Amino acid sequence: MIAGVKRERDVDGDEEEEVRVKVGRGVEDRRSRHCPYLDTINRSVLDFDFEKLCSISLSHINVYACLICGKYFQGRGQKSHAYIHSVQFAHHVFLNLHTLKFYCLPDNYEIIDSSLEDITYVLKPTFTKQHIAGLDKHGKLYRAYDGTTYLPGIVGLNNIKANDYANVVLQALSNVPPLRNYFLEEENYRRIRRPPGDIMFLLVQRFGELMRKLWNPRNFKAHVSPHEMLQAVVLCEYWCTEYCVWDAVDFLSWFLNALHGALGGTKKKSSILTKVFQGSMRIFSKKLPHPDLPAEEKEALLLKDEYQEKMSESTFLYLTLDLPTAPLYKDEKEQLIIPQVPLFNILAKFNGNNEKEYKTYKENFLKRFQLTKLPPYLIFCIKRFTKNNFFVEKNPTIVNFPITNVDLREYLTEEAQVTEKITTYDLVANVVHDGKPTEGSYRIHVLHHVSFKNEETELQ
Repeated sequence: MIAGVKRERDVDGDEEEEVRVKVGRGVEDRRSRHCPYLDTINRSVLDFDFEKLCSISLSHINVYACLICGKYFQGRGQKSHAYIHSVQFAHHVFLNLHTLKFYCLPDNYEIIDSSLEDITYVLKPTFTKQHIAGLDKHGKLYRAYDGTTYLPGIVGLNNIKANDYANVVLQALSNVPPLRNYFLEEENYRRIRRPPGDIMFLLVQRFGELMRKLWNPRNFKAHVSPHEMLQAVVLCEYWCTEYCVWDAVDFLSWFLNALHGALGGTKKKSSILTKVFQGSMRIFSKKLPHPDLPAEEKEALLLKDEYQEKMSESTFLYLTLDLPTAPLYKDEKEQLIIPQVPLFNILAKFNGNNEKEYKTYKENFLKRFQLTKLPPYLIFCIKRFTKNNFFVEKNPTIVNFPITNVDLREYLTEEAQVTEKITTYDLVANVVHDGKPTEGSYRIHVLHHVSFKNEETELQ
């Protein structure tokens, strides 16, 4: 059924040309497949990494991207900002950032053209199971629209405002294959239900979007901005009101726990985070008498049950390693000596024998640790910064570590040594801090799995 027909006569007075035909509810405009303005699209200015807000009204409702200048505007009606922009600057092609449909303004008809698919893919990349399965098998270099070459997953994150502490953590997590594969498929977490008004799930959505952008083989540029990801962090961390500077270890700890909770995980219910990173240990703890007490009173207290060693089981998402105190003296050339320590020396904390004193405001405890379960992927956090009320001090000690076959069997309990079949690890990512504690910056080394496998094959 034809609901309406609009006819126009051309300037020469020739026969009328049918322009728009409405069939039922669908609208088919003949100009939709022959838009004359597609060659005005400027892909080099398109950047979909930033918050989807109108550049004039700052509203996030019904936002369109101008594909000629890259700016965002609200609406497409005759009084809307997008419409006015199209008339004022003769920019005609717009993309609805929510529906992913293209429109020509001010004529206001939908554009249907397969050549625009690359733009929608940059805005919202998608991955099939087959594509995900081949990510670590093919090390092909891709060329971005701006001409630069890049490896998907090994692309830079923009440092917006001293957010390198977050960038290195996000980069490291994006190169952990099981975690990466989970977030590349939105279906894995789309149906997770959260209480009404809960904003924590925004963290999951933004991390998934960032992951897909990092691994997008069809990017227009060889770098990604974590702008929306950092905004989600600000919204979900109530005391962080702006892009505050954190220690990378602090951010990692908060992010892992926040992401676990947002995915519906609890102490008893697992999530992809606990499946990938969670291990367990035994903690042997013994309360110590106050050091100022007389010797006789100390001996009497040590006989009480309260001061006997107690064992408890605990899970962990990462292991904190303590560095030996850096020397204060200088060498004969009047330069500070930077000590070096092997990784296995500081891992001795978890051999079940080494004891360390832990002080609180009221009580002191002597603790030792031993691992009972190793996770598929293990995170070591080397405690390099010491904070007090006056300043932050950085321990410069260099930790020497192998990049393959790090065996942790000796740090397991006897029972766990029998049950744990695989106890060796290869390095996936390494985060480094350069410079002074308050002025330095973070950088990261990431393993490119395909290159590593190719080198192993050549050696064999």
